[in-house]
Amino acid sequence: MKLSDGVEQAIHSVTMLAGLDADAVLSASSLAEFHGVSTSYLLKHLQALSNAGILATVPGPKGGYRLARAPAAISLLDIVLAVEGPAPAFRCNEIRQRGPNPLPDRYFKAPCGINAAMLRAEKAYRAELAGVSVAGLIADLTQTDDGGIAARGCAFLDQHQRKSAR
Repeated sequence: MKLSDGVEQAIHSVTMLAGLDADAVLSASSLAEFHGVSTSYLLKHLQALSNAGILATVPGPKGGYRLARAPAAISLLDIVLAVEGPAPAFRCNEIRQRGPNPLPDRYFKAPCGINAAMLRAEKAYRAELAGVSVAGLIADLTQTDDGGIAARGCAFLDQHQRKSAR
């Protein structure tokens, strides 16, 4: 399965926004700068995250983005579904019923075994993503970071976050 680059950008952006002060926002251009990605491409994904209720937007010259929910209440599945949409990765088109010399419908009463296996895999994949929160990602990073990653992020936030009334 291949997820778009937007998923990675969205997860990193949400994780970074978790470090904002309670009364602060971060602009899309600042998020894009920090991650070295296109602002216009990132904006598309930030909008999807906002539409999904993961991010809140503050308009105006001091506006930007912040989390709409606590980091513990945002799962990787929430982010993936916001960016990629809810459709399953595998879509069965019943090609077993096509081609020359088609068989009668009686051979296709049971669901396609391939589709059933792929849906079980999708269910397991989604369950795994649902079990990982942004807060958990941050806690895992804290366990392995010698301080350099945190210092880089904090220094950037100190310089670029905008104070905004909630």
